Amino acid sequence: MKIDQVKDCEDVILSMEFIVDNINEVIKLLDREAIKNMLQKILDGERIFVMGAGRSGLVAKAFGMRLMHLGFTVYVVGETTTPAVGQKDIVIAISGSGETRSIADLGKIVKDIGSTLITVTSKKESTLGRISDITMVLPSKTKNDHDAGGSLEKNMRGDYKNLPPLGTSFEITSLVFLDSVIAQLITLIGATESELKARHTNIE
Repeated sequence: MKIDQVKDCEDVILSMEFIVDNINEVIKLLDREAIKNMLQKILDGERIFVMGAGRSGLVAKAFGMRLMHLGFTVYVVGETTTPAVGQKDIVIAISGSGETRSIADLGKIVKDIGSTLITVTSKKESTLGRISDITMVLPSKTKNDHDAGGSLEKNMRGDYKNLPPLGTSFEITSLVFLDSVIAQLITLIGATESELKARHTNIE
């Protein structure tokens, strides 16, 4: 297939505009109290464990990396070197639907242990949303949303095929949100750019 007209690239711009619009809409809906509670739990926790499946798992790892750069003791659930979770630990789950079976099942185990469970999701009334100590809701299209029923979707063309695919909107929004949490933590603990850089891997 050969692309020979500028208009054939139109959906790139439309998709970027949709993602930006979605983030702006989510900002208006954010629960400030939930953000404050999430920050406090992270600061008070003994260790932090992050988890997610698929692309949400990559977002979780990116967040975990930044927490490590800030000096927190952090682990990725599922890695071979990850230790047992304890009652004083914080577990942060990333799941757009809040129903991903592997992550929801792990969330139930976390609650049985007595650890603090924080979930970043687009669905408050999901399995993870209901059992979490703190549910951070980022309303976004997920891979399980099959129709174009929302106002943001209609802002583009009212045409589902032109939207960012599957859970892209949630994944990007959660990445932006969690990087913004890192920015707030930098301010709260008084970290410097040089301190973060000093903890960056030097064997890559």
